Amino acid sequence: MKVHLAYGETGMDIDVPAERTVVVSPKQLTPVPDERAAVLSSLRSPTVGRPLRDRVRQGQTVAISMCDGTRPQPRRVMIPAILDELDGIVRADDVVVLVATGTHRGNTPDELVSMLGREVLDRVRVVNHDARDESTLTWCGQVMDVPVWLNREWVDADVRITTGFVEPHFFAGFSGGPKLNAPGLAGLETTLALHNAWRIGDENATWGVTVGNPVHDAVRAIADATGVTFMLDVLLDRDQRIVEVFSGDLLPAHAAACVAGKKLAMAPVPSPFDLVVTTNSGFPLDQNLYQAVKGMSAGAAVIKPGGTLICAAECRDGFPDHGSYREVLASQPSPAALLREIEARATTIPDQWQVQVQARVQEKAHVVMHTATLTEVDLASAHLGYTDDVTASVHEALDRLGPDATLCVLPEGPQTIPYLEGS
Repeated sequence: MKVHLAYGETGMDIDVPAERTVVVSPKQLTPVPDERAAVLSSLRSPTVGRPLRDRVRQGQTVAISMCDGTRPQPRRVMIPAILDELDGIVRADDVVVLVATGTHRGNTPDELVSMLGREVLDRVRVVNHDARDESTLTWCGQVMDVPVWLNREWVDADVRITTGFVEPHFFAGFSGGPKLNAPGLAGLETTLALHNAWRIGDENATWGVTVGNPVHDAVRAIADATGVTFMLDVLLDRDQRIVEVFSGDLLPAHAAACVAGKKLAMAPVPSPFDLVVTTNSGFPLDQNLYQAVKGMSAGAAVIKPGGTLICAAECRDGFPDHGSYREVLASQPSPAALLREIEARATTIPDQWQVQVQARVQEKAHVVMHTATLTEVDLASAHLGYTDDVTASVHEALDRLGPDATLCVLPEGPQTIPYLEGS
C-alpha cells in the first residue's frame, strides 16, 4: 500500500503492508469557497462579541500580530482583509504588523514577501519581533509566577489584533489565540518562565489540553491581564486551506476554535503500535529539526514503550541556527541524562523545552530521522538514528519485531494527533 507523506514542498511516497497498518489522517472537511469572503464575514459577524470596526476609532494606532514563517498561516488572506476592514478608520501609517517570532529567528525580506505579498509590505510597516532585544520590550508586571515583558509597539498600540491558526500543540494544548500575545511577542525572560522544566514536564502540558495545562493557563492569564482587542483565527485542512474562521473576544473565541480543532485534528486509536511513521506536516513546518520534535511527539502518543518511531522531516534549515537547541542536545551523553539535567536546572535556558520533549520521546522509543540535509553524524549528536530510505526501514523494523507487529502512519504528522481510546 502506498502512503503519501507530507515532506518538504513536494511530499514523498512510502510502501507499507496494508494488513498491518493503520493510517491516521486529518478529517477531510470542505474548505470555504471564498477565503477572503469568509474572513471578512467573520470580522463583521464574530464568533464572540462586537465586529472589528465597532472596536476601533479614528486616530487610533493598531498592531496586528501574525505567525512567523515556520507556520502555514494564510497571511495573504487574513492580513489584507483586516487592513481593508480598517480602511477609512485608521491611517496605514498608524498600523504595524508584528511577526510573532517568539524566540525564533526573524524572517528575511524575501520570506516576508512570500508570506504577505509586496502590496502589504508597501502598505504598512512589518516588523520582526526580537525577544532578545530588550530595547524593544516593555514591562507589564508579574502574572502568576511569570515576569511579563512584551513587545513595546504591541503594548503601546491602542488596538491589538491577534491572527493565527488553531491546531493541537504538543505542550501548549492548542496554537493560536493568546499564544500570539505571549510567547509570540514576549521577551526571552517571559518565554523562559513559560517553558520551564516543571511546566513542560507536567502531564497536562500536552496535545489538546488547555484548561489545567500550566503552560496554557499562564498564556491565557497573560493575555487577559495585558489585553487583546480582537482575535482572528482559522482552522486549516491538510492542504492548508481555510475550513472555518473564528473571531472576536480572545479567550472565548479561541476556546470555541479549540473545540472545533479537536474534532478536526485529533483521532482515537484502540491500542498502541510497535512502529510509528510520522512527519512534521511538510513545509513550512518541517524546516528544521527543532520543529520536527512536534512530529516526533505526535507519533509518541500512540507508540508502545520500546517501539521504533521513524520521522520524515526535510529540515532544510538543519538544526536550526536560533537559540541553544543543538548545544543543549549535545551537552549530555543520552536522553535520560538530558532529562535529569534539565529537571535539576534552577534556571531555564533557551530551547531546553524542545530538548525536554524530545528526550522524553527518545526515552520511550527509538527515534530514526529521514531528512534532506542532516547527516548520520549530525543526527547522532542529537541521539537520533538515521535512514535514507523510509520504506526499507519500515520493512526492516517489522521483520525484526515479528509477524504480530503493528504500524501506524501519520502522513500529516501533528496535523492529526492520535490518542488512545479512553485516555
